[in-house]
Amino acid sequence: MKAIVEEFIKTAEPVGSKTLVERYGLKYSSATIRNEMNYLEQQGLLEKTHTSSGRVPSTEGYRYYVEHMLSHSLEEEEKHQIQSYYQNMSLDDVIQTSCEVLSNMTNLTSLVLGPDANKQTLAHIKLFPLDDTSAVAVFITDQGHTENKTFHFEDKVSVEDIQNCTTILNDRLSGTPINEIVEKMNEIKPILAHAVKRHEALFNAFMQAFIKFASDNVYYSGASNMLYQPEFADLEKMKELMKMLEDSSTWRQLENSGNAVKITAAEGDGELVWLNDMAVVSRHFNLGNEEGRLMVVGPSRMNYNRIVSILDFTTSYIENQFKRKK
Repeated sequence: MKAIVEEFIKTAEPVGSKTLVERYGLKYSSATIRNEMNYLEQQGLLEKTHTSSGRVPSTEGYRYYVEHMLSHSLEEEEKHQIQSYYQNMSLDDVIQTSCEVLSNMTNLTSLVLGPDANKQTLAHIKLFPLDDTSAVAVFITDQGHTENKTFHFEDKVSVEDIQNCTTILNDRLSGTPINEIVEKMNEIKPILAHAVKRHEALFNAFMQAFIKFASDNVYYSGASNMLYQPEFADLEKMKELMKMLEDSSTWRQLENSGNAVKITAAEGDGELVWLNDMAVVSRHFNLGNEEGRLMVVGPSRMNYNRIVSILDFTTSYIENQFKRKK
């Protein structure tokens, strides 16, 4: 079973008994191996294709392989390669860079999900004037997550207007769920109009900032890598994948999937989910006020040993680096 899965991962071609004898040095006849493969097929671990006498792993077969045959190892050279990406980097760039690291190392598509805004409420807003036409706003949630937004106004806005606007927003919006703030902003617009001279410019600036803040933080990298996978040669499949990448709800709901498999490694716990013709390996990370999930998306026949090892080492490394810098 292990040989069949690993051979199919390498070649994307159905595996026959002759191949197993020749490439893996199995000390059995082809007839004996065919009988064993037939048994594995009856158990639902292998599937027979229509175009060949060989077999390919089924989803249940992959599940069995991951649960019972997975080993976690990463070459020292690969560890150094991962570490080199993070040299002289600010923590603000770590999350997005991790996405690029994973796609480069795996030649697959990777995603990073930031904190889920829908599960947080606004705790406080701080606004710092830079000059007469610009200011920086800092939004802080009840979970300690922060977002920065630089405002650029067409006309001058007084410090007094900025302070009045910030005070009103804190009074009226503190404790509001992030996904309800935009709606509530429309309700307090008349209050701003009464108390703030340049209310229109400030209102529009804050509204745009909140819309961005309420949207999910999703980055992905290496989507084009899937073009080189035989399973995604079909244009319609590729379109479906691109649509999924832009919809964060798909990836956030994976944790509740009935076919999720927990993966426990030396570096921590991960998760593996099969979705149509794809496999998604993910692991949570925590960088103080920033938390989310790193994910690698690829065909079901991805190299699980290597992918899981890279993901585990990457998340563990960036968490440790963050703790040191704090």
